[in-house]
Amino acid sequence: MAGEYYRWLARDVKPEEKRELTKAEKRRNWWHYHQYHVLIGVVLLGIVLSLIWSALGIGQVKPDYAIAYVGSTALPEETVEALKQEFAALGRDENGDGHIEVAVNQYVSYATGDSDSLYYAQAAAAQLIADITACDSYFFLLEDPEGFQKEMHTLCYPDGTLPEDSDRSAEGMYILLQNCPALSGVLREENGDLALARRGFWTETETQFAEGCGLLWNKLIEGSIV
Repeated sequence: MAGEYYRWLARDVKPEEKRELTKAEKRRNWWHYHQYHVLIGVVLLGIVLSLIWSALGIGQVKPDYAIAYVGSTALPEETVEALKQEFAALGRDENGDGHIEVAVNQYVSYATGDSDSLYYAQAAAAQLIADITACDSYFFLLEDPEGFQKEMHTLCYPDGTLPEDSDRSAEGMYILLQNCPALSGVLREENGDLALARRGFWTETETQFAEGCGLLWNKLIEGSIV
């Protein structure tokens, strides 16, 4: 009886018709439930694109010249600035961006004799190998040219001639900073024994702007004592 009574009460009540949402309402409804998914996706996409652009060098302006310094202690800031100025004064705008940019990449082992020395030496060696593999640096400023060539076999003779594969000696492949008139503005009492050298290329892969780097090298060693 109760069921019949309730049906009698609802005899004139019509069920509510389902209203079709407008396009704008559908978009707002979708955004309400998916906005965080979209934002997270955008952030992840940005990270992925950033990694790809970084790996491919997209949007990065390469320096006109790159110098790799390999030593046990970092170069003083005034020496780094002097190097950049001297190279820029003799160089040219290789990448066409309107100014001459010189990068000084320092690979420092910090041979202090303490427990951290091995860590620094390994980190510097890994960074240096990455530089050599990518052909980033054309010019090398070395504290120990003989040790460097024995280990890395990267240098060539001043005229660009490559050494024999079995020849691990750096003899005749470098110029002491104190014997290089073009870099007299860089010379300090403590860095006169640093050696300037150029890298050789055994494959078709070369440093960017290798031709321009070769021209600058010839200017740098003009009047030098090998």
